[in-house]
Amino acid sequence: MAQVSLSIGGRSYDLACRDGEEEHLRALGAIVDARVADAGRAVGGGNEARQLVMAALFLADELSEIRSGARDPAHAALAAGIGALADRIETLARRLENESEAT
Repeated sequence: MAQVSLSIGGRSYDLACRDGEEEHLRALGAIVDARVADAGRAVGGGNEARQLVMAALFLADELSEIRSGARDPAHAALAAGIGALADRIETLARRLENESEAT
């Protein structure tokens, strides 16, 4: 397993991935980071968990649009990957929110 460090929303996340998938994961992380920045502007900053949830919603919206028009199998595979990523972001956002409520 390879290790990749991603910077999302100003925080660093060390993640494991399959060997050879490092660049793909970095590219996905860059997409998520851009969406978190968009979310920060949309909600006027706000807390980190809220920004991650908004970013997940932006990605889910894109996924929905892709799925509604996806006739190409490559697009369907991309949509499925984005959906899985959105689910992971939502899980991370819930964890961050739970941590911030505990402190």
